[in-house]
Amino acid sequence: MKKQRLFEILISLAVLTTCYPLTAFGQGSGNNTLYGDLKVDESKVTGLKPISFQVILTGRNRSEIGHQTVTKNGRYRFENLPNGTYYISVRLDNNEIANLRVVLLGSTGSDYRTGGDYRQDIALEWQPTESGRDSKGGVLAPVKHYDRSPDNQRLFERAEKSIHEKDYPGAISQLRQLVDRDPKDFEAFTQLGTAYFFSKKPSEAEKAYLRSLELEPTSTLTLLDLGKLRLDQKDFQGAIEILSKAVVLQPPSAEANYFLGEAYLNTKKGSKAVDYMNEALKIDPVGKAEIHLRIAEIYDVVGLKDLAALEYEKFLEKRPDYSDKKKLQKYISQNKKK
Repeated sequence: MKKQRLFEILISLAVLTTCYPLTAFGQGSGNNTLYGDLKVDESKVTGLKPISFQVILTGRNRSEIGHQTVTKNGRYRFENLPNGTYYISVRLDNNEIANLRVVLLGSTGSDYRTGGDYRQDIALEWQPTESGRDSKGGVLAPVKHYDRSPDNQRLFERAEKSIHEKDYPGAISQLRQLVDRDPKDFEAFTQLGTAYFFSKKPSEAEKAYLRSLELEPTSTLTLLDLGKLRLDQKDFQGAIEILSKAVVLQPPSAEANYFLGEAYLNTKKGSKAVDYMNEALKIDPVGKAEIHLRIAEIYDVVGLKDLAALEYEKFLEKRPDYSDKKKLQKYISQNKKK
């Protein structure tokens, strides 16, 4: 690719995570998988465009775990990752254009997902400029992420490790120290909310999440965490309020749509619930296939057994090795309209 371009790259990132610890995938000794789509919006640019990008996965110490060449609008995938902190870097012409952190801590709680799959999409938007260079002389616009001092970064990582080891009082102490040092660190406030959540201190967790959103209102991670906290506290209207903000952010979040559906279901609005759950399936039809089971359950409860049978059928097309396959097949044969 020619080095002279008539465009710069602006990158928006959204992390599709929940307030529960997460599992994911990569090249290592674990049993998790990390994957996602590299979405490129070229609608505002004509002429020369990139064909492929390098996606590099590194660990907490920034040592490379694996790298892949991914075509635009293609998918990356790293398998066999143990729990821990990882960094995903996207490069073009040896220039880093995106870098984001993901924390894989192991799935717990009543999350609908099974297995160790975790999805992290990355959205790139290309916009034309006259010079193709920013004010610092580079061809790429800076990536939006929170920069910490080395000391603060080490403290942040120690807090993450404490959460992973279920030392929640230790994590709270470390994160309180960090936000005292730097009261603008919205990611630290989000992690503080998570530590309070696991410590069964919901009011303190909510305060931390709300403070994070004051600092960064478009953090999908924080919106999801707060939405799930409110679901856990049966504050369904409050969950709807916050998750409705998450579903309009880019890139679209399957989890935000799913949990918004759950919130509407708990307010007796089944039709809206199914609409949002179906939207989650459109975003990630295979990775979130279990949502078909949830929709089928909804239909079955209200007596729409033929529609439930169709959902079970769709699920088995995506999960043909499902452990209760025979049970679902029996339900389908008894209730599917001929």
